[in-house]
Amino acid sequence: MSLLSPIKDHFAERRLFVGRVVVSIFVSIILLGFVVGRLVQLQVFDHEQFAEKSQGNRIRIEAVPPIRGLVFDRKGRVIAENLPAYQLELIPEQVNDIDDTLRRLAAIDLIETSDIARIKELSLSGQRFKPVTLKFRLTDEELANFAIQRPRFPGVDFQPRLVRHYPHPELFAHAVGYVGAITSSDLQRLDSARYAGTSHTGKTGVESSYETDLHGEAGYRHVITNARGRQVPASTNELLDALPADKTPGPGSNLYLSIDLDLQRLASKALAGRRGAVVAMDPWSGEILALVSAPSFDANLFAVGMSTAQFSELQNNPDRPLFNRAVSGTYPPGSTIKPMLALAALEIGATNLTRKNVCIGYFTLPNSTHRYRDWKREGHGAVDIHDAIEQSCDVYFYEISQDIGIDNMHDYLTRFGLGSKARLDIAGEHTGLVPSREWKRANFSDRDNQRWYNGETVIASIGQGFMLATPLQLAAVAAAIATRGIRFRPHLVTAIEDPLSGERYLTLPELLDDVEISNDFYWDTIINAMHDVMQGSKGTARAVGTGAPYEMAGKSGTSQVISIAQDEEYNEEEIDERLRDHALFIAFAPLDKPRIAVAVVVENGSSGSRVAAPIARAIMDEYLGFGGNASD
Repeated sequence: MSLLSPIKDHFAERRLFVGRVVVSIFVSIILLGFVVGRLVQLQVFDHEQFAEKSQGNRIRIEAVPPIRGLVFDRKGRVIAENLPAYQLELIPEQVNDIDDTLRRLAAIDLIETSDIARIKELSLSGQRFKPVTLKFRLTDEELANFAIQRPRFPGVDFQPRLVRHYPHPELFAHAVGYVGAITSSDLQRLDSARYAGTSHTGKTGVESSYETDLHGEAGYRHVITNARGRQVPASTNELLDALPADKTPGPGSNLYLSIDLDLQRLASKALAGRRGAVVAMDPWSGEILALVSAPSFDANLFAVGMSTAQFSELQNNPDRPLFNRAVSGTYPPGSTIKPMLALAALEIGATNLTRKNVCIGYFTLPNSTHRYRDWKREGHGAVDIHDAIEQSCDVYFYEISQDIGIDNMHDYLTRFGLGSKARLDIAGEHTGLVPSREWKRANFSDRDNQRWYNGETVIASIGQGFMLATPLQLAAVAAAIATRGIRFRPHLVTAIEDPLSGERYLTLPELLDDVEISNDFYWDTIINAMHDVMQGSKGTARAVGTGAPYEMAGKSGTSQVISIAQDEEYNEEEIDERLRDHALFIAFAPLDKPRIAVAVVVENGSSGSRVAAPIARAIMDEYLGFGGNASD
């Protein structure tokens, strides 16, 4: 049986086709209308808005960092400047194999192998067309070495930049401080707009404390970029004219310090090979004339970037070169506090000008067999208050300590600034410690330890026990004695200069609370005794002061690092060098019109009069114009 095919309805098919075509044309017209309408809106009605956006996409604002302010010494000699240098930079998008490139750069000693991981992370974290600094400062040898091999390193090149430079890097490493690369923690406290384009900031010393003045104000410039954000040259004057006006960066202010370069150099040389500190100041203004901590380090290493190995070597050095001993080091002040305790004893009646005590070489408390020994084993014989200071008789102060009492000691020593920050205009100061009954109760949990014992008063009277002071505090003490109780806040910066106008804003001396003593004759007694320490017939430092062309005053101090048993003798040669006594000395000169006060601390120097006093004498000689007579 055959199947019959249905007859096609050509008319119906044609009508369906025509209907579909009409609908398609209608839909197309509607869609085209939407497109035309949108184009009209964009090209006619919104033309200005999108033209402005287009211009904004083509023009990029680029930050221009300011020039950092200069730092000068008191005579106008540069101690921190900015020098042109070449930096080694890498543009990631132009380097096919970053790992291989960095390894080959390390092989020719242009970068450290330990820095490869850090550099790679930086290159991957930012935009690939932005340069990554591989080395902040190339030496002439490194520059020549790379220039010869530059074709082997596509995407790597050197660029001129300004970098911080310290002409005397070790002399001022602790006072001026240094700048270092900005870290993530720095970014949290710095104004991102003000530091746009800046790679370094002050880390320590004056560079840090006066960062706001030294940094300046960032500027910006407009550059033409392509669609990928890379800078392209402006090909016509019209493009250049269309750019908005650039903002010139404002340079940082210049600083003038009170430090004298020659004095700083002399103090540093005197401490060469030792651990210690020297602080010299003008007693009538508080200006710091020298501030040295030894050993020191090369501050330029931080400014140009150092390897991990270099930093580790500095950080792990047992002599702690990064530690600012001048303001942060705390030491038992030893006998340097005796002039102040003598004033306290005279004021409260614990002694008088005529009282004589017999020193037999040791002192014992009532009902005790423990002997507190004098530094002179055979004793000093009969001594009054003048003799006790001149000859540094420990027994005299042991005896009057019980009448003074620890709380009176605390009261008078704190009047001179011990036990609190001197408020120097750089960070890092330590307070030191002047003990009292209240302090002990607050700082010990055990009841027996909270109690203050008479024996602790005895050793406190010669600057031992809990008592601690910084070299800066001791210099301030010497200055306060020199001015008979008038005290000034120590400071390093004496003027801030506008680099454009040249106008200087001076730092005026800031008075602190005076040390009030009821009888001026007490000052005469103490100062005359300190004069005889250096220039009297029995002074502990007479070997240093005798024959000087001017009169001076001083006081030696020797503070124990370890305890010596009563039946043992202190033998310097048999004790490890780092366990020997610290050597201290404070001084001022000239005697009648003091112009300089000095404090010297030599760690493990053993003898204040033999080791620290010659350094103080040399510094005073230099500052007063008698450098040729300075002691060695």
